[in-house]
Amino acid sequence: MLTLKKGINLGGWLSQCNYTLERYETFITEKDFQQIANWKFDHVRIPFDYNLIEKDNGELLEENYKYLDNAVAWGKKHGLNVILDLHKTAGYDFNDFGNQEKNNLFNNAKAQERFLGIWDRVSKRYSQDENVVFELLNEVTNLEFIDPWNKLIVKAVETIRKNAPETPIIYGGVCWNSASFVKDLVPPPSKNIIYTFHLYEPLLFTHQKAYWVEALNNDRDIPYTDDMVFFRKESLALGYKGENIFRAKCKKMGPEFFEEFLKEAVETATAHGVPLYCGEYGVIELANAFETVKWFRDVHQVFDKYGIGHALWSYKEMDFGFTGEHYKPLRDFMLK
Repeated sequence: MLTLKKGINLGGWLSQCNYTLERYETFITEKDFQQIANWKFDHVRIPFDYNLIEKDNGELLEENYKYLDNAVAWGKKHGLNVILDLHKTAGYDFNDFGNQEKNNLFNNAKAQERFLGIWDRVSKRYSQDENVVFELLNEVTNLEFIDPWNKLIVKAVETIRKNAPETPIIYGGVCWNSASFVKDLVPPPSKNIIYTFHLYEPLLFTHQKAYWVEALNNDRDIPYTDDMVFFRKESLALGYKGENIFRAKCKKMGPEFFEEFLKEAVETATAHGVPLYCGEYGVIELANAFETVKWFRDVHQVFDKYGIGHALWSYKEMDFGFTGEHYKPLRDFMLK
């Protein structure tokens, strides 16, 4: 199986954007792939939304596959593996948590047909590209989606395997790919399966001042301290988004917390004989740069201990941009 040890996300290029040709043509180019390779990353994760390649009515946008083609070709040219991550699909957007009318994928047969149709076409197109990995869907949210998501996973794997018997397939659990729900994932329906999770804990720190998180939409600076009492108290305003902090039994924030938080996911992946992979992790550019360094040092200590591959969120802009001014003083440290 190809390796996914040290990667970076190309968020905002083919997903979570204004879906214009200008965006597709200019936001990321081959020079970016060359830079990423020069920095010694071994892979890129490419979020793409269904409406890159389909209209809302289901009509195909065949011409737009060239952007995925470019990503695969540039990756191959510069020695990078490429994860094609379906970030949003018809009837499902991780941003629409709680909106059953919009997020109807798991009880809508037509939406599921479109989802499987996307993976049928994508897997046929890239079945012969040995640097490609398929990621079924980004950040499934609700707890009640566990069973229908597992059933859809099996169908998607079966669809892909008809076209691409060897290509690695990634899927993760509910609650926005929380490591806490890796244990509830369906056992691998085939070989070359990878379990994934995302890591933005403690949210109070990694998403401080985030305009899209109501409880954190303020100007308050949050330190990265080892004081768990502080994090438990201050995370109360986050409600369910702070549950991982409330449940933690460790006495200190740091490697002790991350090891406890990931323990069950590591054990589940080991029991099923599959790699465990962190598809997104990072700290908002509004956090203090030197506090950010401490967070990365602690997270990587645990990743390295358990051999967990990872992809930084994100390469450019998107409030977490690695190439932005915020990360300039940190870049050399992080690249090491």
